[in-house]
Amino acid sequence: MVDSSRKKTLLLVWHSRTGAARQMAQAASRGARSVADELRADGPLDIVMKEACDTQAADMLDADGYLFCAPENLAALSGAMKEFFDRNYYSVLDRLNGRPYALMIAAGSDGSAAARQAERICTGWRLRQIAPTLIVNTRAQTPQEILAPKIVPQDRLEDCATLGGTLAALLL
Repeated sequence: MVDSSRKKTLLLVWHSRTGAARQMAQAASRGARSVADELRADGPLDIVMKEACDTQAADMLDADGYLFCAPENLAALSGAMKEFFDRNYYSVLDRLNGRPYALMIAAGSDGSAAARQAERICTGWRLRQIAPTLIVNTRAQTPQEILAPKIVPQDRLEDCATLGGTLAALLL
């Protein structure tokens, strides 16, 4: 029998170069907290946001669900996010089976290649995707636009918050 009173942990792992993925992760965290507060006044959900470079296998093992958020760079996951997956992959393999996850990609134009790359890794971990990958397109196409700090539109941040809230509700 599962102990439903046990505190659950949602781990948000993110990497951002120009701020878009960071804003998306923060919005997802706010959405998760809002839903957790609404569903359970005693707050049995820990929401942990960690940068990809600081996230270790122990963080993954301690969590009950995951939200990964990264930029797409050159039609692939950003190097820091890929390094997170590479560094932790074998340490947690066969130890996360069935846990829920969601994925968000900040992209300049497409994002689908980075999404597929992360989804394949999560499939290898045997995680359970709870919603289609959320891709936020910044439409940055010139070198100046690509390197510039980003501001994610409010409606897209609301989409991120909804995804975070959905994952929180599933954990509770």
